[in-house]
Amino acid sequence: MRIEVNHISKSYGRVKALDDVTFSVDKGEVFGLIGPDGAGKTSMFRILCTLLVPDEGTATVEGFDTVRQMEEIRKRVGYMPGRFSLYQDLTVEENLTFFATLFGTTVDEGYDSIKAIYSQIERFKDRKAGALSGGMKQKLALSCALVHQPSVLFLDEPTTGVDSVSRKEFWEMLTMLKERQITIVASTPYLDEVRQCGRVAFLDEGKVRGIDTPEVILDRFRDIFNPPGISKNGNGLSEAPEHLLERKNVNVNENVIEVEHLVKAFGSFHAVDDISFSVKKGEIFGFLGANGAGKTTAMHMLTGLNQPTSGTGKVAGFDIRTEHEQIKKHIGYMSQRFSLYEDLTVAENIRLFGGIYGMKDDEIARKTDRLLEQLKFEDHKIDLVGSLPLGWKQKLAFSVSIFHEPSIVFLDEPTGGVDPATRRQFWELIYDAARRGITVFVTTHYMDEAEYCDCISIMVDGKISAMGTPEELKRTLHQPDMDHVFTYLAREAKRGD
Repeated sequence: MRIEVNHISKSYGRVKALDDVTFSVDKGEVFGLIGPDGAGKTSMFRILCTLLVPDEGTATVEGFDTVRQMEEIRKRVGYMPGRFSLYQDLTVEENLTFFATLFGTTVDEGYDSIKAIYSQIERFKDRKAGALSGGMKQKLALSCALVHQPSVLFLDEPTTGVDSVSRKEFWEMLTMLKERQITIVASTPYLDEVRQCGRVAFLDEGKVRGIDTPEVILDRFRDIFNPPGISKNGNGLSEAPEHLLERKNVNVNENVIEVEHLVKAFGSFHAVDDISFSVKKGEIFGFLGANGAGKTTAMHMLTGLNQPTSGTGKVAGFDIRTEHEQIKKHIGYMSQRFSLYEDLTVAENIRLFGGIYGMKDDEIARKTDRLLEQLKFEDHKIDLVGSLPLGWKQKLAFSVSIFHEPSIVFLDEPTGGVDPATRRQFWELIYDAARRGITVFVTTHYMDEAEYCDCISIMVDGKISAMGTPEELKRTLHQPDMDHVFTYLAREAKRGD
């Protein structure tokens, strides 16, 4: 066995993150560690990588004890944490050199072990890591984890925030590593990635609920991994925006976003290259594209965070060039990196943002109680946000972003890294907001979520390559689902990452 975990427990105060966990991983196996947010997966990874000491139990990696023989283990493992471990202000080459030096080797010595992956981004070796797309960061982070030629690789949700094409490419790289008999332990919220594993252990509330093949585990716990579909109107999923007519005070002919020939250039590079579209009041508008396609740049212009190079646009009736401060007062915004303050409590965050949005104290107090009840957060009112599981933070961040009942809410990959059951709950919140007439402008890398949108725009190389309802796009492009639609269009990209 490459990895042995025996009766491991770990607590943080009154929270038991791991509770008597036992499993083993064979040499050359791709082993999945899966479960809902807060299940204990990251704590398990940190123990196996010798970054955390268990309260009880033992674990060995390559025959070495994770407490008594840390240095031996660190020579033999590679680790990609959930958030990229790269130094954003260092170049691609500088990051790789740093990690090689950290492990007492050189890039030249380890080059053959990373050549197949690193060669795909080597031409960008002088670009800062912070300027890379998600797919390129992935490849660089994996190269940094492999440069010292480890025999075991730990991957904690490595594809979160990455488009579906880049995710497929990443797992193709892992297949290549498996052929070299590198043992891989990975966690992922994506079911297609779960199915790539040989075996998986399902963690829930710190306990192992089952270990078996992906097919057996996904079927046995299907209520968690494959929850019922989300209904837009109470009668099952709607295939067209007609259900907008049922939403409260919604005029489906009223445009709340209008964009014409919008361009954003950085020198000679056009991140957004002449896009035009409109979004109706109360619509759920999906804004899709591969990493680096220009989605976030476009969203920053619409939310008043950045100025366009040319073109025009109106959001909630205000000009994006001259009235961006007015726009900020009439919209909600939830970024990929949550806007909540982690060292404040749940209630303090709600009160703070209510004040920022100009709400009165009595209104904030009244709506806070209602919100906590809706989210089932009554018992967590005084908990620090930093102590909450990822999915809870996301639901709270969304609720805070629409606390002041804005005309439009912008959601930039709001469900990245969240388990299917929590994502379903999040989309119920989105539907509830849309029924109240709030327009939802959302980016996502989950193509099942794209199916839930009223209208979808897909960007490729800074341009809008296709736009329509999910059914229109599938029919026009002769594809069976939105995942195939996205892959078909994204592979047409020419400017690369």
